[in-house]
Amino acid sequence: MNLRRLSLALLVLLLYVLHQDFWNWTTAYPLIAGVLPIGLFYHACYSLAAALLMGIVVRYDWPSHLYPGAQSAVRNPESAIE
Repeated sequence: MNLRRLSLALLVLLLYVLHQDFWNWTTAYPLIAGVLPIGLFYHACYSLAAALLMGIVVRYDWPSHLYPGAQSAVRNPESAIE
């Protein structure tokens, strides 16, 4: 396993652990911008971080051997249209 794959796996594991938001379970305060409870704000930020990490995982560690024609279609989109 190379260092990039290990780093991405550890980041996914870290994000999984951070999803367990136990420190905000008992309070809704402070309010962000006066209306948004801290737990909701945390999960909005968490969702953005998860989307960003999954985009990075797909970009740098997608198993390209499963789709042999995918790289040529990306380089030459006209060849993918039949």
